[in-house]
Amino acid sequence: MRGKVPLASPVAPFCAQARNLSRMRGVSRVVTAGAPDSCAQYSVNVAPVHARTYVYTDTYARARTHAHTRSLTHSLIHKALTMAEEDDTKIRILQSLRGKICEGRNLGIGSVSNRLRDIGTFCTISLDQEEVFRTKVYDKSLSPFYGEDFYFEIPRPFQCLSFYVYGKSVFQRDLTIGKVALRKEELCNYSGKENWFPLQPVDPNSEVQGKVHLEMKLNEVITDNGPPSRLQVRIIECQGLPLISGQACDSYASVTLIGPARSDQKKTKVKKKTSDPHFDETVYFEVSRPSNHNRKNFQVEDEDIEKLEIKVELWNNGNLAQDVFLGETRVSVKILRNDLVHKAWYLLQPRGNGVKCKPDDLGSLRLNVCYTEDNVLPSHSYVNLRNLLLKSPDVQPISASAAHILGDVCRDRSEASLPLVRLLLHHNRLLPFLTAIAALELENTQEANTIFRGNSLATRCIDDMMKMVGRNYLNITLKPVLDEICESNKSCEIDPIKLKEGDNVEVNKENLQIYVQKVFSSITESSASCPPLMCDVFRSLRQLASDRFPSDPHVQYSAVSSFVFLRFFAVAVVSPHTFQLRQHHPDTDVSRTLTLISKTIQTLGSWSSLSKNKLSSFKETFMCDFFKLFQEDKCIERVKKFLDDISSNVCKGTSGAEDSVVLKEGEVHKRAQGRKNFLQSRKNFKKRWLRVTNRELSYHKQKGKDPLFLVSVKNISGVEKLDESTFNRKNMFQVIFSDKPLYVQAGNCVEASEWIEVLTQLIRCNTDRLGVFQPVSSRDSTLANIQLEIDYDRETERIFSLFNANLHHLQKMEEACAGMSVYLGQQKEQEEYSAFIIQDPKETFRTIREIRDVLEDLKRKHNATELTDKPGTIENPIVGKRS
Repeated sequence: MRGKVPLASPVAPFCAQARNLSRMRGVSRVVTAGAPDSCAQYSVNVAPVHARTYVYTDTYARARTHAHTRSLTHSLIHKALTMAEEDDTKIRILQSLRGKICEGRNLGIGSVSNRLRDIGTFCTISLDQEEVFRTKVYDKSLSPFYGEDFYFEIPRPFQCLSFYVYGKSVFQRDLTIGKVALRKEELCNYSGKENWFPLQPVDPNSEVQGKVHLEMKLNEVITDNGPPSRLQVRIIECQGLPLISGQACDSYASVTLIGPARSDQKKTKVKKKTSDPHFDETVYFEVSRPSNHNRKNFQVEDEDIEKLEIKVELWNNGNLAQDVFLGETRVSVKILRNDLVHKAWYLLQPRGNGVKCKPDDLGSLRLNVCYTEDNVLPSHSYVNLRNLLLKSPDVQPISASAAHILGDVCRDRSEASLPLVRLLLHHNRLLPFLTAIAALELENTQEANTIFRGNSLATRCIDDMMKMVGRNYLNITLKPVLDEICESNKSCEIDPIKLKEGDNVEVNKENLQIYVQKVFSSITESSASCPPLMCDVFRSLRQLASDRFPSDPHVQYSAVSSFVFLRFFAVAVVSPHTFQLRQHHPDTDVSRTLTLISKTIQTLGSWSSLSKNKLSSFKETFMCDFFKLFQEDKCIERVKKFLDDISSNVCKGTSGAEDSVVLKEGEVHKRAQGRKNFLQSRKNFKKRWLRVTNRELSYHKQKGKDPLFLVSVKNISGVEKLDESTFNRKNMFQVIFSDKPLYVQAGNCVEASEWIEVLTQLIRCNTDRLGVFQPVSSRDSTLANIQLEIDYDRETERIFSLFNANLHHLQKMEEACAGMSVYLGQQKEQEEYSAFIIQDPKETFRTIREIRDVLEDLKRKHNATELTDKPGTIENPIVGKRS
């Protein structure tokens, strides 16, 4: 069987779940090869995710790694299943980070600032000392505007989040300007807010990470001169030591007993090529006693241990070069007063060098950081809350439903809408819910020309739905033309005030017109690729708008265009990086071009709701003059036909051959295979450009070069993370084919997690893959291959956290319902009542009581499984003293 689990095996469902857990994202893409065409159905396949599958994932991954050509034994399968059942009650801790690197101010100090006027700067984000994100280089300025958004799942524990600012040098090493370091426990203080942070200096003594496991013991030793005490210090192991020049370090520990008049130092052996060295070495120090001591009444306190301490330093052995400091911790010997044995984990600390900069010396950085940690319970814990939310579309009126109440009590509707949309989408309850809340909004809309213009729960939910299910649609429709616009960088400025010296406004206008026509054509010819769910929602919106304003023939088009053009395509054009259409925020000139294109596309898209002789509300004269170039009947007809196509009941066939969509690409290190020559095999890892599309996996010598290797996704049978010990390298994974695996090292832990996620989901339908998967039907073959992977337990936990954080608003809404029910006859509008949408006070009050009961139940379950790690455990290491 070559390591494959047969489909009939009872462990197959666990395989499917285990593969899914390689991802950490809430929403992911997956390509399904060969899914059948259909025009009637859409759905989302999501395997339930439980904590128990972590055990199976690890066990099974090791079996595949070390026994690729052997079948799994029955004992291994039995062990995996047994461990899975034992681990079923554990919670999952899922971490994510989102935010924005906004701008810098007064960067540099002294001569450094003079150099920065001549070079560009860039920022990086690091988890501990591992870089996971990098902005592009921004041109010469001491106060650069970066404006780069970031979002990623954090796939491992970490201690510190750091933002570094560098000056980019062409011929020399990049100049380190400074950093902002935030400890994990501090992140909640800055969540969701923009703050200015002073830059701190960067030096080797402050760049530390990891933890060390120590054991200290005080013993008596009988000698000819009496029984002195002997202090025994055991260095057990370390975890998470930093990489040195991109490689695992050769570490050793230095243990020093420090007192008023003594400093005794001893060292362990060097552990080669590992960031998690296991030393298990013991060193001994004699602790002298006063000469007049009496054994019967002698106590440890008689030795002045108040002034004795153990200092443990970790170093990287440099061989011929200088050793590199990795971190230290200090433990006072007086800790042995009450307990003769002390065993605990300690965080490694930086070593102060006495040099401190004033806060404003190096400048400052404006950041928006939002760290989220979800403690996800087993799935059965969320049954009551999930059922309450899922019946929301059937509640009359919809404003009395739990889902709508969530949007009411959360003042930031974007926080509430995303987990709500994901949960309802997974259970195929999203369409009726969107229809109901859209109908509610239309009831309160008095004029047709203001339809869906506000930031309501309905508009936020539809926005999130489009971003989730329409990401690949954008990739197919806009990415080619946006790549051309960003890379060609032609001047398109048509504002006379902003023209640069030497610019020709007519040439610029021609350039802009060509770009607008390309984007416009790409959009209006893409109806066959529009996801079925989006089409169904647009059809509902069109019908609701027509029923609400039957005398206005244009309102049915406004209802659709206000979303698909104004909130979807136009936003993706002006901010392609937020939709993963481009890697970075565009520079100033390109951003201006995209803004002009977006403005024109918005107006063209809403043209069907306007009379032919009426221009849109352009404030700028130059835009009015430019838009006149598009006032033709065929433009209006093309928009109208496009809106008809994506919101009608008529089924469209496929648009032809399936488009090749790039799901992920980037630079990796690939291990060479098949070399028999010893001299050749010494350089096993080489840089390669790895590229994954919905059709194939390939690697290239460089980006844009011909592939050196190419394989169809149908021939990939698995992808798995490798243990660091396999090649003494971090962030390794293997892609398994029929003959031999491909070994790849990603740049960091986030990239490794993303590669595994994309590849795992890409091969879910392969017949040779382990596990079972039912393909999703869709009317278009391209779209049938793009699935959404939703961890619905995580989304329910997020909703629970939102309700819990807004209990005071829920309480006010409950009081408002009670007051409205009692004083229905002579009620006066109160401010707290007007903050909520309450159509039926009694029904709303009843739902709120149900919500509160469910929240109390979940709180009890969280408290019962709350992590109670005392200080010194591996999960909660002690923050020791520092120099």
